[in-house]
Amino acid sequence: IAKEVAKLLEMKAQLGGDEGKHKFVLKTPKGTRDYSPKQMAIRERVFNAIISCFKRHGAEVIDTPVFELKETLTGKYGEDSKLIYDLKDQGGELLSLRYDLTVPFARYLAMNKITNIKRYHIAKVYRRDNPAMTRGRYREFYQCDFDIAGQFDPMIPDAECLKIVHEILSDLQLGDFLIKVNDRRILDGMFAVCGVPDSKFRTICSSIDKLDKMPWEEVRSEMVGEKGLSPEAADHIGEYVQLHGGLDLIEQLLQDPKLSQNKLAKEGLGDMKLLFEYLTLFGITGKISFDLSLARGLDYYTGVIFEAVLLQQENDHVEEPVSVGSVAGGGRYDGLVGMFDPKGRKVPCVGVSIGIERIFSILEQRVEASEEKIRTTETQVLVASAQKKLLEERLKLIAELWDAGIKAEVLYKKNPKLLNQLQYCEDTGIPLVAIVGEQELKDGVIKLRVVATREEVNVRRESLVEEIRRRTSQ
Repeated sequence: IAKEVAKLLEMKAQLGGDEGKHKFVLKTPKGTRDYSPKQMAIRERVFNAIISCFKRHGAEVIDTPVFELKETLTGKYGEDSKLIYDLKDQGGELLSLRYDLTVPFARYLAMNKITNIKRYHIAKVYRRDNPAMTRGRYREFYQCDFDIAGQFDPMIPDAECLKIVHEILSDLQLGDFLIKVNDRRILDGMFAVCGVPDSKFRTICSSIDKLDKMPWEEVRSEMVGEKGLSPEAADHIGEYVQLHGGLDLIEQLLQDPKLSQNKLAKEGLGDMKLLFEYLTLFGITGKISFDLSLARGLDYYTGVIFEAVLLQQENDHVEEPVSVGSVAGGGRYDGLVGMFDPKGRKVPCVGVSIGIERIFSILEQRVEASEEKIRTTETQVLVASAQKKLLEERLKLIAELWDAGIKAEVLYKKNPKLLNQLQYCEDTGIPLVAIVGEQELKDGVIKLRVVATREEVNVRRESLVEEIRRRTSQ
């Protein structure tokens, strides 16, 4: 309905008003949204959980421009390149809005000749996608990325990235989740032994990536019909991509007569085994599944790839939980920095991106459903007065509180009624009221009232700051 109304309003605006005045359509651009104070409060909670996890793992933070030179982004995203926003030439440089935070990170490393860094970056990215706003898909959205760059022993940083995803998803309490893991080398080896020609690797990869949204039959017909793969090769792939499991599956595939002959696949499987050993030490293998259908569409991955999905128990009769969609993804991309380096020097990298928008949609719906009251300010105390002509005293007191670092508010009226002041605290969730009155001023005290219990105590003015801190620190 909203879509149709917006369309009609636009048509109405084009017809022009009665007096020939142009009627202005008030809306945000397609695929974008505003955030109300309540939504921002939820969003900040999520960001804080994610940032504190990144910091717990010793990451530094960087930032890069919201637009890059067009050539920086060209050729890095495979079939998704058509979703890049190009900007009109404004003064001699062809620019595009950034599509993700990984390519700018690689450009940053190459430009500054950095060979070793552990960083996080939280910022907006832009995709000219067909938005599905209800599912948390936008044209402008945040990404929260954590990456480890540098030459290290295999699979130790990769295991830490998976641990981080596990920590964040557990901490946000989004419900049951599963982290699927695969390796680009295992995929490429599998394609080779199944008879996929080299030139078709990437495009077949992006078909396989749709398996979480489409049944195998449809993916197969896309590979055969649209992409010209032989039916035999497709069926051969089908036998592999429906497998998922843990260490036992890795062992089984290492014994597979065809796969174990392929150098790439063998390498990938060896590393996958190592990864699972580290994940066992971190105690998180219960939520991890080695899944041969995971392909992740981006061109720059070279090794381990992973994706976290939320699971939904539809009802008791379903054995397999249903995936609600991806909330984090990432992998190893050892060649990307080399693409920017004039001498082609490689910096191995592995990273993870948290899908904040989808997580945010879920939490927002949950808050709506539970009717939980969300505070949109952090005010600790309202400075109020019980009688008239006390504005100066209120202002004097609130300045003392602000200077002491207390979060305080005052109503912008000369003589507000006490009832209105207390009501304001109820409405906004302010826990304390500091009441200034004539008698209190004579006695050198302030009446401190707890909004929830209505209990009142007289506090000496000099110990007021301490008392407010004590009562709001819990």
